[in-house]
Amino acid sequence: MQPEQIRTLLDQVREGKCTVDSALDALACLPFTDLGTAKLDHHRALRCGFAEVVFAPGKRAVDIIRILENGLASVPCMLTTRVDEAQAELVLKHFPAARYNLQARTILCGRPVALAARETVTVVTAGTSDIPVAEEALETLRAFGCEASRHYDVGVAGLHRVLEILPEIRKAVVIICVAGMDGALPSVVGGLVSCPVIAVPSSIGYGASFSGLAALLAMLNTCAAGVSVVNIDNGFGAAMCALRIVTQERRGQASIGKNTSGQA
Repeated sequence: MQPEQIRTLLDQVREGKCTVDSALDALACLPFTDLGTAKLDHHRALRCGFAEVVFAPGKRAVDIIRILENGLASVPCMLTTRVDEAQAELVLKHFPAARYNLQARTILCGRPVALAARETVTVVTAGTSDIPVAEEALETLRAFGCEASRHYDVGVAGLHRVLEILPEIRKAVVIICVAGMDGALPSVVGGLVSCPVIAVPSSIGYGASFSGLAALLAMLNTCAAGVSVVNIDNGFGAAMCALRIVTQERRGQASIGKNTSGQA
């Protein structure tokens, strides 16, 4: 259940619109449902602010479908990441209205979560080969209600491309920066903006890039303050980190807005 759903339920009990027994029945699935091959964590949205996301590798399509069906009974949307084409074909037959992003390898079932924060995260990539990782980040942001902007192919091999978009990316609360090869772009961006930069090393590059390890080490050794780094190709992890920052920013603004008495 989303926190808003539980709050609404408790309000209904307080107002006499829902009995205590009915509320208990509605909360009976918390904190998880044992599906045999998986234990679906219904309580995660309440604890962490965001519902559980399905990681497709190693799962049969039938198991993914069971998880999605059970999840959608308590949350408005379920996101599945790293979906291969064979899995996607079967899942989409069962959920024909789902949104499938082939490049990102994601499937979104249901409607995105409503989030007050908009246009607060920007995703940039060094090259076009980094786009699948960036798309995974974008689909994750969108699933949880954050309509992020994007700027692709602005790597340091043509530094003028970064400078051209600088006025736009400086408006962001968080920037997710995806780069392979030498992994230099997050350091450049981090030295030009005031917001947090989440660096994502991609596995793109020639032999000595070691499938993204060179970019990972370069990003970990950045001289730009305020740059954090997630694992290789982990667009999903970068997006979830950005969402936590964005929602805390939103909550902070809401708290300030409520304090209209002038008292601290």
